Amino acid sequence: MSKLKDQINADLKEAMLARDEFRTTTLRGLKAAILNEEVAKGVRETGLDDAAVEQLIVKEAKKRVEAAELFDKGGNADSAQKERDEKALLDAYLPEQLSEEQVKVLVDKAIAEIQPEGMKDMGRVIGAVKATAGNSADGALVARLVKEALGQ
Repeated sequence: MSKLKDQINADLKEAMLARDEFRTTTLRGLKAAILNEEVAKGVRETGLDDAAVEQLIVKEAKKRVEAAELFDKGGNADSAQKERDEKALLDAYLPEQLSEEQVKVLVDKAIAEIQPEGMKDMGRVIGAVKATAGNSADGALVARLVKEALGQ
């Protein structure tokens, strides 16, 4: 079992004891998403490793951002803020995100190593950067920086 999953379970228990409805609901949802992923991958008994749990949290956080944007477009500021608050709670379980400058350095390094022949190699460069940075680099930022670098 992953340490991250243990931390989420401990925090859920603490939130329940403190009667913190927001944290309890958000962490229950995250725990359910982890369970669904374990069942889907057939690892219910052994559980997901920390990297897989991290990746799942990234995916759940991204859903919150997209939902907040949709609520903003629909004029529902309260629901948009709730989604942003949930994302902030989920972000606490992720490694600190690299700055744009730090990601740019990784992109430049990957381009120097791979020697891409234009945009057709964009996926290889993004893959190399993600392999180095893991979940500490935002995928959309990596893609944008690689596209900018290869477009020149």
